[in-house]
Amino acid sequence: MKRIRLAGQLAEPISHYTDGVEAAGFLYVSGMLPVDAAGELVGPGDVIRQSEQVLDNVGAVLNAAGATFDDVARVGVYVRRMADRELINTVRRRYFGDARPASTLVEVSALAHPGALVEIEAVASLSRRDEALSHRDG
Repeated sequence: MKRIRLAGQLAEPISHYTDGVEAAGFLYVSGMLPVDAAGELVGPGDVIRQSEQVLDNVGAVLNAAGATFDDVARVGVYVRRMADRELINTVRRRYFGDARPASTLVEVSALAHPGALVEIEAVASLSRRDEALSHRDG
Protein backbone atom coordinates (compact mmCIF):
# COMPACT_ATOMS: atom_id res chain seq x y z
CA MET A 1 0.00 0.00 0.00
CA LYS A 2 1.23 3.49 -0.84
CA ARG A 3 -0.12 6.69 0.67
CA ILE A 4 -0.16 9.87 -1.40
CA ARG A 5 0.05 13.25 0.28
CA LEU A 6 0.45 16.32 -1.94
CA ALA A 7 1.85 18.71 0.66
CA GLY A 8 2.04 22.24 -0.69
CA GLN A 9 -0.21 21.38 -3.63
CA LEU A 10 -3.35 20.40 -1.72
CA ALA A 11 -4.54 21.72 1.62
CA GLU A 12 -3.50 19.93 4.78
CA PRO A 13 -6.16 17.31 5.61
CA ILE A 14 -8.59 18.52 8.26
CA SER A 15 -8.77 15.10 9.87
CA HIS A 16 -6.75 11.89 10.10
CA TYR A 17 -6.47 10.90 6.41
CA THR A 18 -4.31 11.36 3.33
CA ASP A 19 -5.11 12.59 -0.18
CA GLY A 20 -5.03 9.17 -1.79
CA VAL A 21 -4.02 5.57 -1.25
CA GLU A 22 -2.78 3.08 -3.84
CA ALA A 23 -3.79 -0.47 -2.95
CA ALA A 24 -4.31 -3.69 -4.93
CA GLY A 25 -4.13 -1.98 -8.32
CA PHE A 26 -6.50 0.86 -7.44
CA LEU A 27 -6.17 4.46 -6.36
CA TYR A 28 -8.59 5.63 -3.70
CA VAL A 29 -8.92 9.43 -3.75
CA SER A 30 -10.22 10.95 -0.53
CA GLY A 31 -13.20 13.26 -0.68
CA MET A 32 -11.95 16.53 -2.10
CA LEU A 33 -13.38 19.86 -1.04
CA PRO A 34 -13.38 23.13 -3.01
CA VAL A 35 -10.32 24.54 -1.25
CA ASP A 36 -6.98 25.78 -2.55
CA ALA A 37 -3.53 24.71 -1.33
CA ALA A 38 -3.84 27.07 1.67
CA GLY A 39 -7.16 25.50 2.68
CA GLU A 40 -9.16 28.57 1.63
CA LEU A 41 -12.62 28.04 0.14
CA VAL A 42 -12.75 28.69 -3.61
CA GLY A 43 -15.90 30.13 -5.18
CA PRO A 44 -18.10 30.87 -2.17
CA GLY A 45 -21.72 30.31 -3.21
CA ASP A 46 -20.67 29.27 -6.76
CA VAL A 47 -21.20 25.53 -7.27
CA ILE A 48 -19.63 25.59 -10.75
CA ARG A 49 -16.38 27.17 -9.54
CA GLN A 50 -16.38 24.88 -6.51
CA SER A 51 -16.88 21.81 -8.72
CA GLU A 52 -13.93 22.89 -10.87
CA GLN A 53 -11.71 23.26 -7.80
CA VAL A 54 -12.83 19.90 -6.43
CA LEU A 55 -12.06 18.16 -9.73
CA ASP A 56 -8.74 20.01 -10.03
CA ASN A 57 -7.89 18.55 -6.61
CA VAL A 58 -9.03 15.06 -7.64
CA GLY A 59 -6.98 15.45 -10.85
CA ALA A 60 -3.86 16.36 -8.85
CA VAL A 61 -4.09 13.10 -6.89
CA LEU A 62 -4.77 11.11 -10.06
CA ASN A 63 -1.76 12.72 -11.73
CA ALA A 64 0.48 11.99 -8.74
CA ALA A 65 -0.35 8.30 -9.15
CA GLY A 66 0.13 8.32 -12.93
CA ALA A 67 -3.61 8.10 -13.63
CA THR A 68 -6.14 10.30 -15.43
CA PHE A 69 -9.87 10.88 -15.32
CA ASP A 70 -10.14 8.11 -17.96
CA ASP A 71 -8.97 5.66 -15.29
CA VAL A 72 -11.68 6.58 -12.77
CA ALA A 73 -14.01 3.65 -12.17
CA ARG A 74 -16.26 5.24 -9.56
CA VAL A 75 -17.06 8.59 -7.99
CA GLY A 76 -19.06 9.56 -4.96
CA VAL A 77 -20.54 13.05 -5.18
CA TYR A 78 -21.89 14.79 -2.10
CA VAL A 79 -23.91 17.96 -2.61
CA ARG A 80 -25.58 20.43 -0.31
CA ARG A 81 -28.43 21.05 -2.78
CA MET A 82 -29.72 18.40 -5.17
CA ALA A 83 -30.91 21.27 -7.38
CA ASP A 84 -27.21 21.88 -8.23
CA ARG A 85 -26.90 18.44 -9.85
CA GLU A 86 -27.05 19.62 -13.46
CA LEU A 87 -24.57 22.46 -12.87
CA ILE A 88 -22.12 19.99 -11.32
CA ASN A 89 -22.70 17.59 -14.22
CA THR A 90 -21.69 20.25 -16.76
CA VAL A 91 -18.34 20.51 -14.99
CA ARG A 92 -17.99 16.73 -14.67
CA ARG A 93 -18.51 16.33 -18.41
CA ARG A 94 -15.65 18.76 -19.10
CA TYR A 95 -13.24 16.89 -16.84
CA PHE A 96 -14.28 13.32 -17.68
CA GLY A 97 -14.99 13.75 -21.40
CA ASP A 98 -16.23 10.44 -22.78
CA ALA A 99 -15.30 8.53 -19.61
CA ARG A 100 -18.38 7.63 -17.58
CA PRO A 101 -17.52 6.20 -14.17
CA ALA A 102 -20.02 4.52 -11.90
CA SER A 103 -21.42 7.23 -9.67
CA THR A 104 -23.35 7.90 -6.51
CA LEU A 105 -24.91 11.31 -5.85
CA VAL A 106 -26.07 12.14 -2.34
CA GLU A 107 -27.52 15.31 -0.85
CA VAL A 108 -26.10 16.00 2.60
CA SER A 109 -26.94 18.50 5.32
CA ALA A 110 -23.34 19.67 5.71
CA LEU A 111 -19.81 19.09 4.44
CA ALA A 112 -16.51 19.34 6.35
CA HIS A 113 -15.97 22.95 5.24
CA PRO A 114 -18.92 25.19 6.15
CA GLY A 115 -19.06 26.97 2.77
CA ALA A 116 -18.56 23.88 0.62
CA LEU A 117 -21.40 23.00 -1.75
CA VAL A 118 -19.83 19.86 -3.25
CA GLU A 119 -17.31 17.15 -2.34
CA ILE A 120 -16.14 14.33 -4.62
CA GLU A 121 -14.26 11.10 -3.89
CA ALA A 122 -12.98 8.72 -6.56
CA VAL A 123 -11.62 5.24 -7.18
CA ALA A 124 -9.36 4.75 -10.20
CA SER A 125 -7.87 1.65 -11.77
CA LEU A 126 -4.09 1.76 -12.10
CA SER A 127 -3.95 -1.12 -14.58
CA ARG A 128 -3.14 1.11 -17.60
CA ARG A 129 -0.34 2.80 -15.68
CA ASP A 130 1.04 -0.52 -14.44
CA GLU A 131 0.78 -2.03 -17.92
CA ALA A 132 2.65 0.90 -19.43
CA LEU A 133 5.35 0.59 -16.76
CA SER A 134 5.76 -3.14 -17.39
CA HIS A 135 6.11 -2.56 -21.13
CA ARG A 136 8.68 0.15 -20.53
CA ASP A 137 10.67 -2.02 -18.14
CA GLY A 138 10.27 -5.22 -20.14
